[in-house]
Amino acid sequence: MNANLQKENNVSAVRRFNRFYTREIGVLKDGYLGTPYSLTEGRVLYELAHRKNPAEKATASAVCSALDLDPGYLSRIVRSFRKARLIRTERSPSDGRETLLSLTPLGRQAIAQLDARSNKEVAARLRPIAESEQSRLVGAMYTIEQLLAPEPAAHKEPYILRPPQVGDMGWIAHRQGLLYAQEYGWDDHYEALVAKIVGQFVENVDPRKERCWIAERNNEIVGSVFVVKHTPTIAKLRLLYVEPSARGLGIGQRLVSECVRFARQAGYKTLTLWTQSNLDVARRIYKSQGFRITAKKRHHSFGHDLVAETWDLKL
Repeated sequence: MNANLQKENNVSAVRRFNRFYTREIGVLKDGYLGTPYSLTEGRVLYELAHRKNPAEKATASAVCSALDLDPGYLSRIVRSFRKARLIRTERSPSDGRETLLSLTPLGRQAIAQLDARSNKEVAARLRPIAESEQSRLVGAMYTIEQLLAPEPAAHKEPYILRPPQVGDMGWIAHRQGLLYAQEYGWDDHYEALVAKIVGQFVENVDPRKERCWIAERNNEIVGSVFVVKHTPTIAKLRLLYVEPSARGLGIGQRLVSECVRFARQAGYKTLTLWTQSNLDVARRIYKSQGFRITAKKRHHSFGHDLVAETWDLKL
């Protein structure tokens, strides 16, 4: 085929896909996902709600850069959001020229509503598709993202997060039991605990209030985490782990961020977790996400004297 003709065909194919996809996700509708917000306004709310480090407030310039927005356009959105009491603004203490943006409780409710509606809509579109075909679809989307917007190597996330599949729970119990034995000398009682937790999750999971994420890289499981219901207002983050071969890629931070996002969206008031004082890497992640220690207790478990810690995050 003539090279110029091939280029024209490629351009036509991409434009055809763009028309199809914008129609599918409702970009052309007046209100995004049936809300009063435009797609761009929804993206601004999402950017403020899903910072890599929730303890840090976003600067207006950072939001402009992340979303490729004109500063004047963002300024108009900010004024509208302030009037609706969705965001707070303040001058940066380190640079008076910078404006810091953060969500109010009403803003967090708004993004939770957007997240819930978006998840419901996507789930409805995926429901008729077989699981094997869903994996193919997600893989194709990841390929499109990587080819059209390749990131510098230092910022790449060469993994995906997906729901659990048959066989994953046994793998999680096996890998966590083995890794904690190798790295901390814990005995098989820990593997038994993990098996009990994942078994209860499979038997009793409520998809509206509970979730599991599997981190996958090169078709191999490299991490996982769970959110389970503790009480109607309190969720538990459980069994966070990342394979040694995948550490340093930000997977742990991403998994915990997904837990926080989901717990807020599901309507919980508090996200709590139970960990041990010697799990330093995990504890640093929890602290960076805004969790705080609320209780400590000495105990003997898994063949060792340990100090258990309860960490809570108010949502």
